[in-house]
Amino acid sequence: MLFLDELTEFNKHTLELMRGPLEDKQVSINRVNASLIYPCNFMLISSMNPCPCGYYGSKEKNCTCTREQISRYIGKISGPLLDRIDIHVEVEPVSYQKLDKQEKEESSEEIRKRVNKARQIAKERYKEYKIYSNSELTQELIQKYCKIGTKEREVLKNAFEKLGLSARAYNRILKLSRTIADLDDKENIEVKHIAEAIKYRELDRKYWGN
Repeated sequence: MLFLDELTEFNKHTLELMRGPLEDKQVSINRVNASLIYPCNFMLISSMNPCPCGYYGSKEKNCTCTREQISRYIGKISGPLLDRIDIHVEVEPVSYQKLDKQEKEESSEEIRKRVNKARQIAKERYKEYKIYSNSELTQELIQKYCKIGTKEREVLKNAFEKLGLSARAYNRILKLSRTIADLDDKENIEVKHIAEAIKYRELDRKYWGN
């Protein structure tokens, strides 16, 4: 697992170099006398503000940045790199009302059991292919294990056209939908699973699409 806090503070060229390892699960090192390839299978997790002041898009405070500052700031993260990140989540400030509410949330223990069950489902499903998760599915295996019905296909088609999704994003939505269905203990991918997976692709269009 590789966690990069304040993602935009890293050198853009360095970030772009991760595109290959994220896609191919290997890293190439080329020198004058030799070229070496090493396995490089990792999960990338990152965090960043939407702008230098941190309030672009906020409902609570006004952003003080100029359009040029915002564009330059988020421009450090390219579309191709975003395409290789499966889940994009916007975290808003927690209000006092939410902190003070008495509703019982799902416990970490309950979540852990659900996640472990989903991982076991995937492990059993792909045991003959020697892979362990839906994220490792090839194009051929996506077609076999991420089949969707007419309604699900229509939802995905509308999102693809409305959001201008890439072919890479399309496949990642299908794989993520498979995971969401597993967490829901469903054999087939349903409309709600597709819809949730699409929500995790909308954030880059909200900020980078402007």
